[in-house]
Order: sequence, then structure tokens, then C-alpha cells
Amino acid sequence: MTKFSDLDLNPKVLKAIEEAGYETPTPIQAGAIPEALKGRDVLGIAQTGTGKTASFTLPMITALARGRARARMPRSLVLCPTRELAAQVAENFDIYSKHVKLTKALLIGGVSFKEQDALIDKGVDVLIATPGRLLDHFERGKLILSDVKIMVVDEADRMLDMGFIPDIEKIFSLTPFTRQTLFFSATMPSEIERLTNTFLANPAKIEVARQATASETITQGVVMFRASRRDRETEAKEKRDLLRALIEREGEACRNAIIFCNRKVDVDILAKSMKKHGLNAAPIHGDLDQSQRMRTLDGFRDGSVTFLIASDVAARGLDIPNVSHVFNFDVPSHAEDYVHRIGRTGRAGKTGTALTICAKRDEKFLDEIEKLIEGPIPRIESPTGTPEPQADEAEAEEKPKRSRSRRSSSSKGRERTEEPAEPQAEAPKPAAKPESSRDSGRDSNRDNNRDSGRDRGRRGGDRGGNRTVGMGDHLPDFIALSFDERRGGPAASDADETESETENSAA
Repeated sequence: MTKFSDLDLNPKVLKAIEEAGYETPTPIQAGAIPEALKGRDVLGIAQTGTGKTASFTLPMITALARGRARARMPRSLVLCPTRELAAQVAENFDIYSKHVKLTKALLIGGVSFKEQDALIDKGVDVLIATPGRLLDHFERGKLILSDVKIMVVDEADRMLDMGFIPDIEKIFSLTPFTRQTLFFSATMPSEIERLTNTFLANPAKIEVARQATASETITQGVVMFRASRRDRETEAKEKRDLLRALIEREGEACRNAIIFCNRKVDVDILAKSMKKHGLNAAPIHGDLDQSQRMRTLDGFRDGSVTFLIASDVAARGLDIPNVSHVFNFDVPSHAEDYVHRIGRTGRAGKTGTALTICAKRDEKFLDEIEKLIEGPIPRIESPTGTPEPQADEAEAEEKPKRSRSRRSSSSKGRERTEEPAEPQAEAPKPAAKPESSRDSGRDSNRDNNRDSGRDRGRRGGDRGGNRTVGMGDHLPDFIALSFDERRGGPAASDADETESETENSAA
């Protein structure tokens, strides 16, 4: 079995690894570290939780142990998609380089530019940054990337999801062509493959697991959820009730958990709801202040926070040890995100549990996930005991009932409307003022037309009182004919009309 001592690392680095309690490298580390130490470009593909961070930090520290950085000209560059992942990489450098005199700077949002500028001005060996903040410093003239010897892109597929690929391409163009590039990703979409073909020169491809697979140490399950009513407020409340029931059913096995929501607003609502019900929960998402996000993560790591309610900002790359459970309050809309979410548990060979709540509208996303991982996720019984088939049957029965009631009520309305109207006496007209013959003739014609229309409306047209409701006085004869046929045909005689008028007058 390969050990770290067999990998030709710097003795000071090996000492730091031993003090950290590690002895045997993971498969991705055993494959990537020797190739990186040779100076080759590396393309590493491995599922989350397999130790990709140490795969590039250890050879980088060994390669940078000799030399000195110049002001504003970092010797190496590590790009990360999120602030939390960048901060985690910085922590790894602190652990493994404590016996080596290397300087580093962390460029992320939510931190003062002035503090970061001061570090860059002194010169840093390792620059760890998110793409946006790095370009901000470069465009302000505070950073020169022409001396970068090693460049790392971590969680490249997450970069793609967050829309950072144009920024990555621009940053690549600012670095020397002779740099060494280490490229790590959990999945390999076509856009990422194009990027590697463009910017990596004959890379050593290290793939230790099938792309987009979940760890075998994770027990998965999905609850098919059906709300009692269709409105979103009721659905959200019943989903929160179901989540708490799942946590309660897991019992003491659920030491802590990360609960993922698709929307930031749902993260806050769910965190407040869980606190209200006596559960120790805290939210984390991109809209929170960076210092608050770091405090929340630290609290989850040290156990002062039991349930971390998170958006996908926490789904990638974060090394949070001993997470017993992951709950997907929402099914992720991107299938790859499911793999990264559940990868927060079952890390480093430990067992974990990942449970998902799937509403009816999310079933299409669940199908995509099962296609990606090439296998079905086991369905588990809902702890609330809601019978799904009965709910579906009730929905199916309710629809025709409602439609029939609408039809019957509308037909009754038509029958009432189609009864002949009773004749009404016209109100006496006020005496008109003397006017010119032209005005008098125009008004006379207008009155005649209005009276004629009123008479047609009262008598239901020229066809035996069978007035067609809602069609106006301009109904063509061929359309009226079809209505007449349905009510007894055009043979409705004048005798019928006379009889109807006689009945009306009698009434």
C-alpha cells in the first residue's frame, strides 16, 4: 500500500502530514501527486470527499519551498468557485506548510480591499482567490500575473454552473504559457472538457471513480411527498413538518445534518421554523455577510450548531468532517448538484445517510438524477403516513366533479335566459324642443333603429322567440338556423309563435 513517505514530498511537508494524523493517501492523491511533482499538467476527476485539495496543495508546497515572491507578483494561483472553499484551501495550506516559509493571500469578497492590497504588496507565494475578486484587483492595477508558475482550478464544474468560465478564460490569458496547470473536477461536462483541451498541455488524467457517482458508504432514500392542498404555503408547511418527522425518526443516529434548499429565501424560512420548534439550526447562503458565514461554519464544525440550512453555496468542496446526515429539502434542479450535496456525508470511508423529499413537480429532476447515477434511489415510507395513492385518486375524482357542476350550472343559466321576456309598457317621452328638419330627421332615424333593435331583442329575433343569448343582433341566418334545428328545427311555425305570445299575455 502506498504511503505519503513514498511520494517524494518535501521532508518538512511529510512532517506536517504526519502531525495532521495522515499516513495513507487517497487514490486521487496517490495518482495526482507524483505527476504534479514531475511538473506535468494534471486533470483530476474524482467524486467529492476524496481528498482533491491535498492532491494539489502538497505538490505545490514542495515545488514552492525554494524561491521568493516579488511584490504584486504571486508565484502560484488557486482559483475556487466560492468564498468558503477558498477559505478551506487556505486552511489546508496553513496545515501543510507550517514548517515551510511560504506566504499566502486570500482574495475573496466580503473582505476589505485595503487589507488584501497590503498582503499583495509584500509579495505572496500562494494566491488563493475567487475569480471575481481576483479580476477586481487586476483591473485596479494591484496585481500582476506574469510570474505565476503553478495554476490550480478547483471544482471546475462548479465554476461552470456559477457562470465563471469567461472569467477563467480571461485569467488563463493573463498567466504565462509555460505555467503548470492542475485542473480538478468531480464531473466532466462538455464545456469543461473544451476548457481542458484548450489550456492543458498533454495532461496526466487521473480518474479514480466513475464520473458523477455517489459514494458507496452513503445510504440514500427518497420520500415522495404530496401536499393536502395545492397552494404553495400549505405545501411548504407540510414539507417542513415532514422534514422534522424524518429527523425525529432517525433519532440518535442523526448527530448533525446539512439541509439543502434550492432558494435562499427558503433557507431563511426553514432555519426560523426549525428554531421555533426547538431545533438548533442556522442558515448559510450567499446573501449573508462573509464573517457571519464563517462563524456559522465554525459553529457547525465544533458542534455548537446541529443543523446547517444551506443553499448550494455549501454543496461543493467544503470539508466538514463527521456529518452524519444530508437532507435535500428540495430536489436539486441540476443532477450533478445531487452528487455534491450528498457528498458532504460519508467522507473518508465513513458511513452517512442522504434523504430527499420529492414533491410532484420535482419528479422530472429526480429522473435526471437517477439517470446520472445510473440507478434508482430507494423509495422510503413517509413518517407522516400520508397515503400517496389516495391523494392522487382524490385529485383525479375531484376534477370531473368540478367540471360537471360548471356545465350544469351554465346550462341552467341558459334555460332561464332563453325564456321569452314579458312585454313592458314604454315610459312616456318628454316633450321635445323645436329643432331643424335635418336634426329631426336624423334623430327620428336613430330612434327608429334603437326601437327596432329593442323590439328584436324583446321578441328574440324573427324566429319564433328563440333568442340566441350573447350573439348580438347581427347573428347571420346560417348560424341561427343551427340553433333553431337543435330546438326543433326551422319548422317552428307562426302558430307556435302566436301560442307563445298568448301564454305570455295570459301570464
